[in-house]
Amino acid sequence: MAAMNGNEKASCPVETTLKVIGGKWKVLIIHFLLEEPRRFGELARCLGTISPRILVQQLRELEEDGVVVRKSYGELPLRVEYSLSALGATLAPILYAMSDWGEAFEARSLMNTASVDTP
Repeated sequence: MAAMNGNEKASCPVETTLKVIGGKWKVLIIHFLLEEPRRFGELARCLGTISPRILVQQLRELEEDGVVVRKSYGELPLRVEYSLSALGATLAPILYAMSDWGEAFEARSLMNTASVDTP
């Protein structure tokens, strides 16, 4: 299911954003597509443990929401490339801010752990 259908109303804009990019894989997919357009197999390798079925589902949802563009080259063997749309590219500052926050949180957690371990 795509993030928002006609019957769903988000209670705030943050919830809307989370409905579009939330979950285990979508943020990572967007992260790797920020670097460069990628083929399905490349994305699967970048993501590691994702199943092909789940990757297809996540890409379709991102495509339905206008975040990802799927380009088929009409060649045999089939060649399909995924990239961020103009709308998807606007998520870059959000992901960079999340990355900065995560790094600060991890550093804080390491400092707290070190102070607890120190006699």
